[in-house]
This record gives sequence, C-alpha cells and structure tokens, in this order.
Amino acid sequence: MDDPILTIDEREAINGGRWFSSLSPSLRHDILRCAYVQRFKDGELIAARGDPPEQWIACAKGAVRVSSTSISGKQITLTYVEPGIWFGDVAIFDGDRRTHDAYAHGETTILCVAKADFKKILAAHVELYEAMLRLHARRIRQLYGLVEDLNTLPLRARLAKQLLHLVRSYGVSSLSDGHEVRIGLQLAQEELAQLLGASRQRVNQELKAMERENAIRIEPGGLVVRNREALMRISEADLEK
Repeated sequence: MDDPILTIDEREAINGGRWFSSLSPSLRHDILRCAYVQRFKDGELIAARGDPPEQWIACAKGAVRVSSTSISGKQITLTYVEPGIWFGDVAIFDGDRRTHDAYAHGETTILCVAKADFKKILAAHVELYEAMLRLHARRIRQLYGLVEDLNTLPLRARLAKQLLHLVRSYGVSSLSDGHEVRIGLQLAQEELAQLLGASRQRVNQELKAMERENAIRIEPGGLVVRNREALMRISEADLEK
C-alpha cells in the first residue's frame, strides 16, 4: 500500500503537528526530504516488540495503536498515536529494541525516516537535539499526568477527560447540529476501557450515565459528544472537592 507522496490532508497533519511546526523551516525541509511514506490497512502490524529500531515514525493519517501482551496472552492497548505525532525515537537513542507492538487503527499512513538518515539530520542540525529534549520532556509530563489521574481521579472524571482528548484529536463537527461533535476514532468499549485501566462493564455504566445527562450520545458507529462543557465539569468535579 506504499505511495511515495502524502496527500494534502496528510501533509497538513504532519506540518500542523505542535512539535513539528515549532522546528525551523530548514530542519523541517531536511526531515521531509529524506522521509518516505507507508500505508497500512486496519489491523496491520507496523512494528513489533523486539524489532531493532530502524525507523523514526510520524502518523499522518488514521491512528497507530500501541499495545502490549499480558502474561495470559491478551493484547492490551496502551495508547493511540494521532496524526502529527512522532514516535520511535527512544529506541534509536538508547539502541535497544522496540518495547511494544504498533498496529494500524483504521486506514493509516505513516511517514518514516530511516535510522541512518535520522542520525545524519542530528549531526547537521544541533537544533534537533534541543527539540527532541522538549519532545521527551512533554511525554514525561503527560506520563506523570496519567499516573496522577489514575491514582487521584474516579473513573467518571478520567473517562470525561479521555473523551475530551479524543474530541480535540479526532472530533468531526456534526452537519445537523453545530454543538455536537462525533469522535472520528472508532473505539470499541473494551479498547476505551484499556486506555483507562478499567473494566468494559464499568466504562459502559459511566458512558450510559453520561448519555442520560445528555453529555454524549452512544451510537452503533461510535460516540457523539453533545455537550463539551458538561464533560469538562465532570472531569473537574473531583478537583473541586
């Protein structure tokens, strides 16, 4: 499914990424000049745990599902990499093998920079070292935030925060109602539960409660957020106590 050229939307997703857009024009040019495109169907393996780190990767379309396998053999989803986000650099820096599996979630396009080219760009652009430090610092902050939420917030608040994040990353405005936003990333309730470290049954109960409160609407094809302000209140309710 390889195609050497990004579509206009895919290129906009890459260039519009918060981190990538902060780089100098010359650095962005050199990264894109040596990058190549790969396309995957839903569920296809992009990178496997234990693989050598041969690529620095950015998601340009769809999502990359990062997962791990439990002792019992069950796959557990840890996160979804959205368009505009770069990943895979940690293994290149420390020289160790990949620690997780990465699968395409939906029709997915990634932009890849070979390990050798990545190192050449580092050598040519000192700016990239500082930029990578900023990127890693942001990831650490996010990780600490997730751990804090897991230990201090009830599931209801964590679910509301996750839905708000999905709206920001994958929200599609409704044509019939300007206040409603459909979450474009198709997630089963089991997958959503894994992101929150909870059971599917408990997540289902909380989703139904939010639906009764007219904050969301559950549809066969996914979730529609009807009232973002209501979700915000739910996510912050515990902080006010």
